[in-house]
Amino acid sequence: MKTLIQRKELDLEKVKAMQAALIAWYEKNHRDLPWRKNKNPYFTWISEVMLQQTRVETVIPYFLKFIQRFPDVQALAESDEEEILKAWEGLGYYSRAIYLHRGAKMIMNQYGGKIPERLIELKKIPGIGSYTAGAILSIAYDQPVPAVDGNVMRVFSRIFEIPDDITQMQTRKKMESLGQSVISQENPSHFNQGMMDLGALICTPNSPKCDICPLQCLCSAYKSGKQQKLPVKGKKKAIKEIKMEVGIVQAGDKILLTKRPAEGILANLWALPIKERQTDLQEGQSILSEVEENYGIKIMDCQFLFMKKHVFTHQKWLMNVYQLKSSEQVRVDYPEMDWVTWNEIEQYPCPTAFLKVIKEAQKIL
Repeated sequence: MKTLIQRKELDLEKVKAMQAALIAWYEKNHRDLPWRKNKNPYFTWISEVMLQQTRVETVIPYFLKFIQRFPDVQALAESDEEEILKAWEGLGYYSRAIYLHRGAKMIMNQYGGKIPERLIELKKIPGIGSYTAGAILSIAYDQPVPAVDGNVMRVFSRIFEIPDDITQMQTRKKMESLGQSVISQENPSHFNQGMMDLGALICTPNSPKCDICPLQCLCSAYKSGKQQKLPVKGKKKAIKEIKMEVGIVQAGDKILLTKRPAEGILANLWALPIKERQTDLQEGQSILSEVEENYGIKIMDCQFLFMKKHVFTHQKWLMNVYQLKSSEQVRVDYPEMDWVTWNEIEQYPCPTAFLKVIKEAQKIL
């Protein structure tokens, strides 16, 4: 049986009714968010990138501080990457901040500081995919370009009773095509933002508030009683657990911070020395060898302190933390490193996984 998004024609009457009801609801019930104060494409860009994988409540204070520090594309482009990462500290998914910086530089160099108004140009900017591009073009430039993310796919799945697995790329493409077909040509900004708010406030993953939904009478899943069964989502892969060893390397009143590689997880951030535990070595030997061989630091004493866990999207770190004492503050050119006091750590962009370790270690050292 063909699903609705495979058909060539939609029920235009239903689409028009959906547009009118959604926009009317949004104009009365929209969330008061700081990036909605005006149609600033830079604000839309920053907010949408921050909102990826992060709740609105968490994003608001970060957005306000970020915009105060980097008020426009030029300010962002001309800033040091480390300063941007520090402003991002605690939001996670730090590659988003790195792409923002690269994107700002590209916009300054190739587009004279103006965020492009054409989809084909906008998607050339590092870190801007179909959803973010659609959000910028519709919200800031009033162009009828869909912005389809997980929330919107959930709404579409229920409104049109679509049984396709939304974790599949082919389904996403079909949903984007559907989005292009149903978006309001007259008011794409309020339509897309209405879809965003409806998914966040009403058509939620669990226990959707169908009794107050403005699209209830148009919802095929509600009529058939299948709203709790949609959308269809394939099972997530099990999160891989990795045993790590972390070193609190001390020399006098200072500890060692090291800058992580430019590629990979937590790229370009400052952290404590860390090494995946080698099963053929005794506990503590993996981080001890890492510090002595990679940094040239002679360790006089190695003591286990505690264990901390940190969960990323696809993996969980089980971190055994060790105190490693040295008699001198050795320096090497690579990896980039610095000896700092506990208080000076605040000056460095440091990911949450290590901030948790540092906070715990300060209590006992």
